[in-house]
Amino acid sequence: MTNNVVLIIGLVWPEPASSAAGKRMLQLIALFQSWGYQVTFASTAAENALNFDLSTIGIEKVTIKLNAESFDDFVKICNPSIVLFDRFVTEEQFGWRITENCPEALKVLDSEDLHCLRYTRAANFKKGVSFEIENLYEEEWTKREIASILRCDLTLIIAEYEMEVLKKYFKIDQNVLLYLPILFDQVDLKMEDSNLSFQERSDFVFIGNFWHEPNWDAVVYLKKTIWPLIRKQLPTAIIRIYGAYPSQKVFDFTNKKEGFYVEGRADSALEVISKAKVLIAPLRFGAGIKGKLLESMQFGTPSVTTSIGAESINGNLPWNGFIADDAIEFALKSISLHQYEKLWLESQKQGYCILNERFKKGHFVALFHEKLHSMLNNLASHRRKNFYGALLSHHSMNSTKFMSKWIEEKNKNSILS
Repeated sequence: MTNNVVLIIGLVWPEPASSAAGKRMLQLIALFQSWGYQVTFASTAAENALNFDLSTIGIEKVTIKLNAESFDDFVKICNPSIVLFDRFVTEEQFGWRITENCPEALKVLDSEDLHCLRYTRAANFKKGVSFEIENLYEEEWTKREIASILRCDLTLIIAEYEMEVLKKYFKIDQNVLLYLPILFDQVDLKMEDSNLSFQERSDFVFIGNFWHEPNWDAVVYLKKTIWPLIRKQLPTAIIRIYGAYPSQKVFDFTNKKEGFYVEGRADSALEVISKAKVLIAPLRFGAGIKGKLLESMQFGTPSVTTSIGAESINGNLPWNGFIADDAIEFALKSISLHQYEKLWLESQKQGYCILNERFKKGHFVALFHEKLHSMLNNLASHRRKNFYGALLSHHSMNSTKFMSKWIEEKNKNSILS
């Protein structure tokens, strides 16, 4: 180990109040800090008012540029022992520079979700055809993402189903993968003592970042198909739609006569979800773990979602409400949860059980720490066993390197001229 520095290269600056990805990133930062690491967070993204102020938790922030040798100078000075790539595209952009300038740094990829799975499901949905696992083999996204996973020393996978896909269908060695879901500590899991009762709650709720296409599609589906079915049975029911980055077309869905309110970004997910009686999330494509559904369990709010929404969350345990892929069934189950207290209370307890059994922080943290420690101490041996990763680094990363160098020179010439 060269020193106790972790460099995180972020696709964006973390926004924990806007997305599950932002919450996930802050969890990883907190883990590294608890193990004594100094964390530097670098990104090419522009900052905005919704970004979390990393300086408040002692994190150095660095703005970096694509295709610029200034990154080489920066990373040599930083001299990290671990580099964490936030999603595979950052590894594509900067992985070869890390290899060239800090060859002893452990390269870790945080996948967030399998992008190839999400994009392929979306493409199939738009074509009106069902998703088959073989469809992944045809996509450029898949080839890029799998190559990135192989080039890294370790990839963190957030969903069990995605672990299965990588090991079973792409034959990825489990030694370069680690299942690490969104985590809940004991404080999070004790919220059941303070959550509002059935009688104290009202309304349905949906929450989700509108830059995320599956969320936008879910709201359209709610507005046009599911909500009219619910309102037919519950004519005074109200649904409130929350999410960061809503466009005007999202706000245009507001209709008071229909009880459909688009509220925009929520300052606190806790406040809006914990006051609702039922969270509904009719997601028709996507990947990873859906943070909104875990939060609904944490805040004691039963939910109705689809098979895609529930994927990799409950395992063999009963859902904290219902899973329904048919619109009519989805509406009927949502109405039942909203109307019947006994059913609602049973569903609430099932949500608490899922979090305690499957997402408790203590189940995963020691294994993650041990894995990092072992790899740092045996990095040469680990890399020798990952021959295909070395092969891809040699060929594909060289092509990426020379393309980047060409762009770099082109940029220099354009400035000079």
